[in-house]
Amino acid sequence: MLEKTINLEAYSVIDLFGVNDRHLNEIKDCFPNLKIVARGEMLKVSGEETAVANFDKRFHLLLAQFEHFGKISDIDIRQILQSEDEDQPVQKPDTDVLVHGRGGMIIKAKTPNQQKIVDAFKNNDIVFAVGPAGTGKTYTAVALAVRALKNKEVRRIVLTRPAVEAGESLGFLPGDLKEKLDPYLQPLYDALRDMLPPQKLITYLEDGTIEIAPLAFMRGRTLDNAFVILDEAQNTTANQIKMFLTRMGKTSKFMVTGDITQIDLPRNQKSGLVHSSQILKDIEGIAVVQLDSSDVVRHKLVALIINAYERDAELSNYETSMVKDHKQR
Repeated sequence: MLEKTINLEAYSVIDLFGVNDRHLNEIKDCFPNLKIVARGEMLKVSGEETAVANFDKRFHLLLAQFEHFGKISDIDIRQILQSEDEDQPVQKPDTDVLVHGRGGMIIKAKTPNQQKIVDAFKNNDIVFAVGPAGTGKTYTAVALAVRALKNKEVRRIVLTRPAVEAGESLGFLPGDLKEKLDPYLQPLYDALRDMLPPQKLITYLEDGTIEIAPLAFMRGRTLDNAFVILDEAQNTTANQIKMFLTRMGKTSKFMVTGDITQIDLPRNQKSGLVHSSQILKDIEGIAVVQLDSSDVVRHKLVALIINAYERDAELSNYETSMVKDHKQR
């Protein structure tokens, strides 16, 4: 007689076992000769030693399926727990899917230019994604990072962005440093919450597998075996983005995202994103992907708003040039 306890802290037990323990009961039906008891985030299995060992192997295949796809079905349970295949889950992943988020949500490129970002990483280690708000730059970047982590292509994810949107003073905000910075990093947290179970995300943040930090914290570091994202890069200076890019270590992937129409730097400072995407675009191993209003995945009005501002900017530039020409005459 053998008893084994399986720790499920890293998983959403409610999603794993289903409403009213529907999936758990299906699991029990597949192993009628074992006593299977769920207590909180622990699963206790007892019975004949060979049967317990077989259950442990099969159940961990089921957990791998659940972790990859974010959900399981009764069919998955029976196929995996009763399959003659001893090594792999039956269901194979859709190659177009970047990651399966919480509740099985499918996350994939939604526009041609988002797909260009995905494709760019096949042949490049640094990718710039430049485009207006709502085009999915950050979300696609985080999905690529989570996929790389799940596939064990990297050991960790590092997400960073400038600490402030306009100016450099955080003193007026209440709380400690983390509390001051969290509002600026919220879009990164939001994307991660869509893609990872809550407890798994907490674990990754606590053990450093996922690190979210302001850009200033990158100075002096070497980032090895990591997928690193610099978000809101339009608000970096040329020196800051140079500092960031030169943190790159071995077997790392870097992605830089930003919107050059929303630069909050002082007027006398050139955006590091504008500068770097221009001077680095022809280097082998670096790709620059431009997104536009056709890639907007938010409310349809967002694309119309972006187009209106672009037309206004073009008109303003035209009027300015006409005034200059008139003065020169």
